[in-house]
Amino acid sequence: MVKPSLDIGAIVDGFLIEERIHVGGMASLWRVSRADLPCPALMKIPKLGEGEDPAAIVSFEMEQMILQRLSGVHVPMFIAAGEFAVQPYIVMECIEGKTLLGRLPELPLPYAEVLEIGVKVATALEDLHRQNVVHLDVKPSNIMFRPTGEAVMLDYGLSHHVQLPDLMQEEFRLPYGTAPYMAPEQLLGNRSDPRSDIFALGVLLYFYSTGVRPFGKAESLRGMRRRLWRDPVPPRKLRPDYPPALQEIVLRCLSVEPSWRHPTAAQLAFDLGHQGQVKLTARSERLASDPWTAVIRRRFNTDLTPSRAKPALGAQLASAPILAVSISLDEESGPLNDALLNMAGRILATLPSARLACLNVLKQSRIAIDTTLDDAGHNKHVDRMVALKHWAQPLGLDEQRLTVHVLQEIDPASAILEFARVNSVDQILIGARQSSLKRKLLGSVSARVAAEAECTVTIVRVARLADATISGPLDQETTADADAVVSDGTVNLFTRGAPSIP
Repeated sequence: MVKPSLDIGAIVDGFLIEERIHVGGMASLWRVSRADLPCPALMKIPKLGEGEDPAAIVSFEMEQMILQRLSGVHVPMFIAAGEFAVQPYIVMECIEGKTLLGRLPELPLPYAEVLEIGVKVATALEDLHRQNVVHLDVKPSNIMFRPTGEAVMLDYGLSHHVQLPDLMQEEFRLPYGTAPYMAPEQLLGNRSDPRSDIFALGVLLYFYSTGVRPFGKAESLRGMRRRLWRDPVPPRKLRPDYPPALQEIVLRCLSVEPSWRHPTAAQLAFDLGHQGQVKLTARSERLASDPWTAVIRRRFNTDLTPSRAKPALGAQLASAPILAVSISLDEESGPLNDALLNMAGRILATLPSARLACLNVLKQSRIAIDTTLDDAGHNKHVDRMVALKHWAQPLGLDEQRLTVHVLQEIDPASAILEFARVNSVDQILIGARQSSLKRKLLGSVSARVAAEAECTVTIVRVARLADATISGPLDQETTADADAVVSDGTVNLFTRGAPSIP
């Protein structure tokens, strides 16, 4: 399919592209118009060229899913979205004005103005949290103010919606965010706590009231992890006239333990708006950094370590299993993919709350330099995402139950096993190809997954033998022969650990 032109004057799905107003690391912003729009509009378009970070694609997909579920004055109004199969984009309300980032040359701001900014941003965060969203990238460039005064939170590519799949956590091991503003629990993989946004707002309040970032600009994971056991320098040490109540609020926001922070953004907004009623503790007058005894205690604190149980999204789906199905997208896999679709449909029919994660491994070369575009100039990652969604379309799942994942790895079996382990997958559904000399010598991906997975594994293959049935816990011998047996004329079920889902 021919992708539309993105030049000024071009029309994309009825939107006239008028002007490019910003180019970022992951996307560009264009001013667009259409006769029926109720307000000025912006079109956000992700970068999909050679060498672009796959995380940019996934985060854009997250923003597409989240933004259209939000409403109110604290978010830009969602207007439209484009399909990845043609041209991905988001059209949203264009909010007149500048981001809070433009105030950096004026730092430090007067205390009264910092308090006013804090109240507005905390109010906006409370509204987001009530709509089941943790922003996770609160920073000056993602905050604007309407002419009527309300703060507007921008950019939901790193956000977590408790009712949607968390693709960023499912596909990437490293924490994503803006280094100076990331909460300690974010660094450890916890993306579901709304108090992470309170921590980030505390960083912003500290920075805008002192002119100094509380944790510096450290961007290495090792440097960022210092905030797990070190407190920032108290603001009153930097500015002797710093209001005690403001220091009390800011340092409480920056507590290492989420339970020590304000329990809600609404309570934080109340404290910022009513300084006279803030209960002052010893930290309001603190001038010295944290004592070494506290640092040592925190170094060995495991309270922030994320549980090995299901991730945050899985917690609200605790009664439903996660099924991962590995799909090959080469031309010869058509019959096998049909068999996988049939088996997935049988499983999902008995479990109406189950999650389905469709996996494809974009195999990387050990020695050559891999390109992100194919011969036709299409982004390989995006094309495979579209193909996986097309494969799953006959299942009729809503997007809350379906996710697609393109894993880039040298070893496909390792990629599948790692995905299953990290994401607490309950069952893996994987196809087995016909036997060949190469597979006998090197071993098959399906046999290795069945042998090493910590969850139930169902191996599916196109019928070749009839009336043969083998099932039960895998041992070394049956694993080696997994590809050579079928049951019901179509598939053979093997289980490891828990019984296989019928």
